[in-house]
Amino acid sequence: MNYKTTKILWKTFVWIVLIIGTIITLVPLFWMLSTALKSNAEVMQFDMVWWPEDPKWSNFVEAFTTLPFGEWTMNTIFITVFTIIGTLLSCTVVAYGFARFNVRGNKTLFIILLSTMMLPSTVTMIPQFVIFRELDWINTFYPLIVPSFFGNATFIFLLRQFFMTIPTELEDAAKMDGLGTMGILGRIILPMTLPALTTVAIFQFNGAWNDFMGPLIYLSDPDDFTLALGINFFKGENNQVQWNYLMSASVISMLPSLLIFFFGQKYFIQGINLSSGIKG
Repeated sequence: MNYKTTKILWKTFVWIVLIIGTIITLVPLFWMLSTALKSNAEVMQFDMVWWPEDPKWSNFVEAFTTLPFGEWTMNTIFITVFTIIGTLLSCTVVAYGFARFNVRGNKTLFIILLSTMMLPSTVTMIPQFVIFRELDWINTFYPLIVPSFFGNATFIFLLRQFFMTIPTELEDAAKMDGLGTMGILGRIILPMTLPALTTVAIFQFNGAWNDFMGPLIYLSDPDDFTLALGINFFKGENNQVQWNYLMSASVISMLPSLLIFFFGQKYFIQGINLSSGIKG
């Protein structure tokens, strides 16, 4: 078998694997959309119905008017926006410090920071709850927003790796022009780190927008619920789930994540490549 034939067979194999993987990924999404358009009878029908005979697009309207999803959406947007702001501010400053300030203990602190990535969230869940309870922050948005202003080990590591790829000569030239540390960071570094910052923003958006555990622990007033928590209301008494409304609400709540990733995928991929040392 010659090289050309081997290359064609390999490409064919790769394409087949990718197509199969894509189908496996899209089938649950298709099933969610089809369920969202079904009537109650079709949802409960024993025989599998892949697509309803009469799609009920009104399910989307009814799902969002039956419950106060407008208010829950605004709560989710509020929490998400401020967590993104907090994450970008804190992680950028800390990552820049680790990347550029060669002071005693820098590497030790960075290793300690990385070690926190190995701690599962369940380990810190109870101590955090006790702290926020003592601060009288339970049933407020503070426990969901304030921690983002204290950094995230994963994002700090990602941004630090990106900063390490920027030549220090640029900063030396800026210092000669009279810029201070914050001026260099704001005028020189940040404009060059847009891909990495976009990557962090996308990750943080998905984490905050789809967060269920946080609101479940700290929020008890239905007026303060987020979308992820409010969707659970479609689970009625005796576990009687309104699947068509549940899927309708899930489809709509999923759209912002898809749209943000779709429009930001160029910066997202570029940021991941540069932060991991891959260029080209």
